[in-house]
Amino acid sequence: MSPSERAARLRMMVLDVDGVLTDGRLYFGPQGEAMKAFDVRDGHGIKLLRAAGLTVALLTARRSDIVAARARELGIELVRQGEVDKAAGFARLLADTGVPAAQCGYMGDDWPDLPVLAQAGLAATVVNACAECKAIAHWISTAPAGRGAVRELAEFIVRAQGQYDDLLARHTSGGLHA
Repeated sequence: MSPSERAARLRMMVLDVDGVLTDGRLYFGPQGEAMKAFDVRDGHGIKLLRAAGLTVALLTARRSDIVAARARELGIELVRQGEVDKAAGFARLLADTGVPAAQCGYMGDDWPDLPVLAQAGLAATVVNACAECKAIAHWISTAPAGRGAVRELAEFIVRAQGQYDDLLARHTSGGLHA
């Protein structure tokens, strides 16, 4: 099955955070984690996925108030932090939502993501991911992590689902407020 055919079946897209939504660098100050940088284009990509009717979830091994705040800002309700065993966290997400793995995409970038990438209906990764993730991915971004890779994936998915032109028309007419 082609990556486009896989994307056309998606009902939910699950994203790793560090190394996908961010460039993977961690900034620490005297009080602990001080900052993460998110790309506004990736945020708009998440809004496009939601406007297209997909559920968007975050699945990350780390815990961060910054991630929780960004998720709230983007309207992401399914946020699973502290999921060191990502396969178990992914299984819980599927059970909680009733979405089968074949209709769920996952974007990850490193070894902890491999078990989930192997199960997902659409396994996606970033151009600067580890070689093992790239080897099993159905789709690889041309943009790096934290710099538009999620937006690129979102556009790929909404095109595959035949919704790109409608979403663009809604946006240009002022009607897209995801």
